[in-house]
Amino acid sequence: MPQEETTSLAHSRDSHSEPRYDAQRIETRWFERWQQDPSLYAAEPSSTKPKYYVLEMLPYPSGALHMGHVRNYAIGDALARYMWMNGYNVLHPMGWDAFGLPAENAAISAQTPPREWTLRNIENMKGQMKRLGFAYDWTREVTTCFPEYYRWNQWFFLKLYEKGLAYRKKSKVNWCPKCATVLANEQVVDGCCWRHEDTPVEQRELEQWFLRITDYAAELLCDLDKLSAWPERVRTMQRNWIGRSEGTLVEFRLEGQIGLAGSKIPVFTTRVDTIYGATSVQLAPELPLVADFIAQDPSLGGKVAQLLAEQRKAKEAGDISAIEKHGVNTRRHAINPYSGERLPIWIANYILTDYGTGAIMSVPAHDERDYDFAKKYGLPIRLVIVPQTADPEETMADPSLPFTGCDGILINSGPFSGLSCEEAMAKMAAHAEKGGFGKPTVTYRLKDWGISRQRYWGTPIPILYCEKDGIVPVPEQDLPVILPDNVEITLAGGSPLARIPEFVHTRCPKCGGPARRETDTMDTFVDSSWYFYRYTDAHDDQAPFAANIVCYWFPIDQYIGGVEHAILHLIYSRFWTKFMRDMGLVKNDEPVERLFTQGMVIKEGAKMSKSLGNVVSPDDMVRRFGADSARLYSLFAAPPDRDLDWKDDGIAGIYRFLGKVYRFVSRNAAARGPSPGGDPETSEPAPLQPEARAMQRKLHQTIRRVSDDFQGRWHFNTSIAAIMELVNEMHSFEEVVSRTPLPANLALLAVVQRELVVLLAPFAPFLAHELWEMLGEKESLLRVPWPKYDPVLAKEEEIQIPVQVNGKLRGLVLVAAGSSEDTIREAALEDVKIKSAIAGKAIARIVVVPGKLVNIVVE
Repeated sequence: MPQEETTSLAHSRDSHSEPRYDAQRIETRWFERWQQDPSLYAAEPSSTKPKYYVLEMLPYPSGALHMGHVRNYAIGDALARYMWMNGYNVLHPMGWDAFGLPAENAAISAQTPPREWTLRNIENMKGQMKRLGFAYDWTREVTTCFPEYYRWNQWFFLKLYEKGLAYRKKSKVNWCPKCATVLANEQVVDGCCWRHEDTPVEQRELEQWFLRITDYAAELLCDLDKLSAWPERVRTMQRNWIGRSEGTLVEFRLEGQIGLAGSKIPVFTTRVDTIYGATSVQLAPELPLVADFIAQDPSLGGKVAQLLAEQRKAKEAGDISAIEKHGVNTRRHAINPYSGERLPIWIANYILTDYGTGAIMSVPAHDERDYDFAKKYGLPIRLVIVPQTADPEETMADPSLPFTGCDGILINSGPFSGLSCEEAMAKMAAHAEKGGFGKPTVTYRLKDWGISRQRYWGTPIPILYCEKDGIVPVPEQDLPVILPDNVEITLAGGSPLARIPEFVHTRCPKCGGPARRETDTMDTFVDSSWYFYRYTDAHDDQAPFAANIVCYWFPIDQYIGGVEHAILHLIYSRFWTKFMRDMGLVKNDEPVERLFTQGMVIKEGAKMSKSLGNVVSPDDMVRRFGADSARLYSLFAAPPDRDLDWKDDGIAGIYRFLGKVYRFVSRNAAARGPSPGGDPETSEPAPLQPEARAMQRKLHQTIRRVSDDFQGRWHFNTSIAAIMELVNEMHSFEEVVSRTPLPANLALLAVVQRELVVLLAPFAPFLAHELWEMLGEKESLLRVPWPKYDPVLAKEEEIQIPVQVNGKLRGLVLVAAGSSEDTIREAALEDVKIKSAIAGKAIARIVVVPGKLVNIVVE
């Protein structure tokens, strides 16, 4: 245990007789007491109080907690306690994202069934959370791998299927060979698996289930404007991922191939004004039309295979835009529907099937990629837009190529020549629609959500395949489809469920004939897309939740988690909410009112990881310094939205500070006296000695600072620093009281230390409760009213103002707060140091910024 500081005061007892801050003894006592009351942190079922739903993102139970968890949960816990003390009916639950790859992979490596592994980890992590003093309502605990939860995943899937929002198709999918499963687009980071950052993702073609999230793309994008209390960084990431593009869909006719599939080649372009500059049409290697070309000309097969290999390698590297551009001329042509010109059709490795239509018109004079490709293969480069000049009579010089600006005038563009780019885009889109070969179109980068996973540890998809009736949904009354136990899990291809005959083979509920079950399981982001609704009604066995209960609690007032979930969990959960709203289950459009994304906890400049050997265990910190020290340091060491570089000597300093507080209150717990302060009607301060007035002022300034941080920027590091400053002031005042034990001083000391304990309660609850009891308080500290500051008592009576001479600091003057410019100017000129600095010089002017600065300009 670290050495503790001692405070040597005139009236103090010998340091050896001072009470020792024993964090383990104090915290164990309160931990045991709190465990005896399961309703301690429960929300009130019916209340006239305003509600407040604060939530931290639920964890994967694939191991023990780390300090990143502690920081996240300490933020939410401090806020929950603050809101309780401000009279709110607070909902603060916790649960477990228990399905998925982390738990299953860990179970494979440990040769332990996933369920056993997961539940053991849950028990351990829950114990850690309780020991850390996090104020969760465990009566609402949700565990997503339990049938009573995933039954409703399956129910939602059936509702999505009924509405046509769940469908099955063969698709190129992202495959992680280490996970042996499919990944959603959002789970591929820089060409690698989001869980295994050194494992390149492969492309495979499989039958998959998808959710039609694209039906909500426009609303998901538009409603970001409603989320003003979300970090702009997160909203920008979502806007970019949804990726709205406004343009024109144009059909190029395949020349001489009327009978060939794909006789029209649809191209989406955001710059239809450049279409007269198109000198080729280019196709993605995986486009179905390319397969038709290869069937007619087998010599293309090897060349296209090479393009595909290059494209796949670029995807694995994570930057398709950096690919060295290669192409193959098909010797076929397409007709430009605007000009009637024959354009050669190429297949190019930088064109992607899932971007736009998988085909582009190549306009090398006005696109950088197209320009590079045309120069490489000798394709024509035709200028069709020139910069617009201020003088319309002036001759426009040809720009350097490629010219990609949108502020130009069309040339060489038939009847559209002479139009501005903006005017041409509108007229040319309308012309395509009138001619039946195109139309104005909006597209989105967002793709439908592939939820099929070829793994065991997930929610079984409630679908049957009947030889007679095809795809048949499992009837609602047969839910849940139970995930079987004792399944052999390997990394061999395909779902482990497919190797369990008693699971696979069943009867069709429609015709009674033989049928087989779907053996894929759902993406675990399905579990986390709606779990926070289940918290409000966690034990309902008739519905996922009661609509009236959800209506009371939603939207979530404050959600806290990592920014890494910006385009995964947070987009999916917004989609899920909008679907449930359309079902009539909820009334809110968005699940979360306010979002906070905390920074990471790092050590020695690197993200904590077992491989680097820099992981800090919360258990070790609690054992050495106590839970309060671990919590307080995680909030003090850096602003919550910034990364925290963990330092063991930093938490030791926090431990010493808490010991200092403990000893102070131990010495002064008996302080009593008549109530100090102002008349409650006038808020005028009572006559106090200057030292007492300074103590009173510092108390109210600290209350204001901590309250403002909770209500605004959440810089708890400055809140805790303010409390430390208050404690230092209290020690100085303690000496005053020992010299002058006036009743008013004793009373003020009693008030200040009581308010100190209340201010500490959200950050260091164990010690705060111990000191609260030491002070003889009977009211529950969890519900005691948060202190209010008095702006009159918080106001400084005198302030220091820096004085500059020609911009250089030369001294400080002390003036009454609120002094006029003349008074400040006079004080500055009378200061001895300033007189010396300006002696013998002429004053040109004096600039006074009231309350801030004086600058004397001399010549």
